[in-house]
Amino acid sequence: MAGSYRWELMAARAPALASDTEAGDTLRVQTRAVAAGAVAAVLGLGACTSTVDEPTPAASTQTTTPTSPRPGIGATTTVTTRPHPTVTASPTTPRRPDPASIQALIDADYDGRNLRLGREGGSTSAYRQYYVTYQGDGLRISGRINIPRGKGPFPAVVLAHGYVPIEQYTNGATMLRERDYLARRGYVTLHIDYRNHAQSSDDPDLATELRTGYVKDAVNAGLALRELDSVDPDRLGIIGRSMGGGVVYGAIVARPDLFTAAVAYSPVSSDTVDNFDKWIRRDSSNAGAVRDIVKRLGTPEANPTAWAATSPRTYFDRVTAPVLIHHGTADEECPIAWSEQTVEALKAAGKQVTYEVYKGQRHTFTTQWPLSIRRTEAFLSRHLG
Repeated sequence: MAGSYRWELMAARAPALASDTEAGDTLRVQTRAVAAGAVAAVLGLGACTSTVDEPTPAASTQTTTPTSPRPGIGATTTVTTRPHPTVTASPTTPRRPDPASIQALIDADYDGRNLRLGREGGSTSAYRQYYVTYQGDGLRISGRINIPRGKGPFPAVVLAHGYVPIEQYTNGATMLRERDYLARRGYVTLHIDYRNHAQSSDDPDLATELRTGYVKDAVNAGLALRELDSVDPDRLGIIGRSMGGGVVYGAIVARPDLFTAAVAYSPVSSDTVDNFDKWIRRDSSNAGAVRDIVKRLGTPEANPTAWAATSPRTYFDRVTAPVLIHHGTADEECPIAWSEQTVEALKAAGKQVTYEVYKGQRHTFTTQWPLSIRRTEAFLSRHLG
């Protein structure tokens, strides 16, 4: 997954979107060490926790180019479509589902609470920005929140970021453009760091549970936001980029009552096997984690039903939120065919999905980002009010 975080780091160094970004507070940066080498880089494991506030880099400006229908996914991309087994509840279903399964996410006791604003930094004339923490699943999760100036309550959006190596990640380091754009238009934006990232607590089981902990962090972020006076608890959305798109899929099947609109940019597959095969399974540095996962679930070939139970796609019948998916035809990290299959599965389940295709756009969404964010804001406006 090495190339998939280039945009995230590029955006952190980009110029500001508007001239009124205040340069006042600059907070001290600390990065976190990784205890598990290459496995941590791919699976999201972390080690030491620091307790300092983090700086907020500026967002970037882009130019818009028109879109056109997709001509194809490219000669170098190979995507295999597998029959997707049906998973149904039965008397033989284990009383405790596998911790990597969607059923375990459905059964989880979500307790997001205690959202606390820390030091202010990176505020503008349009919004105030704060270092933030909240609690859930026995952990403390850090993040960044932008709160529009003026009279609330406002609609709110949880932002689930894409993959960045933990040793390079700092508090609020990504999705800067989305945060700035939406906060200027009256949305509270909560960018979460995920467990094992920045100042968040560590979860030693993250890797062997196929990172389902990130979904719990996103759901608990939504619950914590509901308690904030400046947020309208009935107008809550979620946006995810790349790996964060998978977090979005997990969140809207785990807690369909929570988010009333969902957006995914250049998302990973809604079939867990695709992601496991591309980034984890064949990397020798992940041998230990793979061994633990396969010991419980078997291989995808030998036990497709168990692996289907880890995939959000299998549970799309639970989705209630309208979904917007953005994907570029030249995506070099997440094949556009993955989104095509996700869209087909959502439609087959009778769900409301809007699919926007961007000709020639790569994974990082640069030239056509302004068009995509206008579409995103219009989508949120329709469904969050």
